[in-house]
Amino acid sequence: MSDPRICRACAWALIALFLASIGRLYHPVYGFTGLIAFPAGMGREHPALRAVPHRKYPPGYTYDGQFYAQLALEPLLRDPAIDGALDQPPYRARRILFSWSAHLLGFGRPAWVLTAYALQNVVAWLLLAWLLTRWLPVGSPRTLALWAACLFSHGLLWSVRFSLLDGPSLLLLAWGAALAERGGTWSVGAILGAAGLGRETNVLGAVMLPLPRELRGWVRTLGALALVVLPLLLWQDYLWSIYRHWSFAGGDQIAGPLVGYLKSWRDSFQLITDAGATLAAMSQLLVVVSLTTQLAYLVWSRDIHHPWWRLALVFGVLMLLVDPVVWMGLPGAITRVVLPLTVGFNVLLSRAGRGFWLWYLAGNLHLLLAPVMLRA
Repeated sequence: MSDPRICRACAWALIALFLASIGRLYHPVYGFTGLIAFPAGMGREHPALRAVPHRKYPPGYTYDGQFYAQLALEPLLRDPAIDGALDQPPYRARRILFSWSAHLLGFGRPAWVLTAYALQNVVAWLLLAWLLTRWLPVGSPRTLALWAACLFSHGLLWSVRFSLLDGPSLLLLAWGAALAERGGTWSVGAILGAAGLGRETNVLGAVMLPLPRELRGWVRTLGALALVVLPLLLWQDYLWSIYRHWSFAGGDQIAGPLVGYLKSWRDSFQLITDAGATLAAMSQLLVVVSLTTQLAYLVWSRDIHHPWWRLALVFGVLMLLVDPVVWMGLPGAITRVVLPLTVGFNVLLSRAGRGFWLWYLAGNLHLLLAPVMLRA
């Protein structure tokens, strides 16, 4: 397997497996709307959505992608009917970037827009598969394993399966990391400014901006930092003109340091005690151990000059601050929220010497959940 040709063939086989799992969700009438998971028996539908045949699921099987898909049908929020389709209109509308892109790619036609929105994560996954070879060329068993661990991580597969914002956000952050490695300042600021419109936590990527040593460099970095936050502030001002109040939704997902993290350890052992050592019961423990290992490796390696190290670390700190609700589930949303931590860990692990496979296995236990996500 050390032959680079065999490794590359395995990489292509994994890509084919991913695409085959997506292809199973195609329906001749509903197209790829099964990737969005709209709920059945609920009234939150924009009139434009009701006019398009789309697959529906039991309410307990749906997720937030339904709201951003409907925002793509009315991305400037000029039709008041969009408010009735969203659970928290100002909050959902704040994350507008990938609704805009779907609207443009679908030329404003509802059926095309929904298809574009559903497949955005698939395209982002494929582009990530290519971009990650910058750091993880799939020419050896080690780099192939790291590359696969990024692409088949629970958080990224969850984003693809339910058409969420995390996969496309990760693509923009990875693009920003590549530009930062080349010494880019304004280009990194521009990419992160756009990413902030996709998900507000993306602005944490500003830690990848160059660390200057002279006054001119500081001026450039501070200018780029302004570029990171300006698009989100301008869009928030537009939302103010519509809703006449600021949305602080999402702020309740931050708790005291270690509160959610320590509770997740207790809950994971309680689940195993109550339900036994099944994969479902152990899923939360697998995630907690994986994320803990990833953060521990960052602290141990201290590769402060690498953009991925700084990006991964800031999301590792975020992991220690999020509310217990983010950890809840089998497993919870935490794997998506701190997805840059997982990818950064695997990128940086490519530099490890002795103990590589031990770090790899402990930090990527979440891969045991990949088959579940691919069959979902």
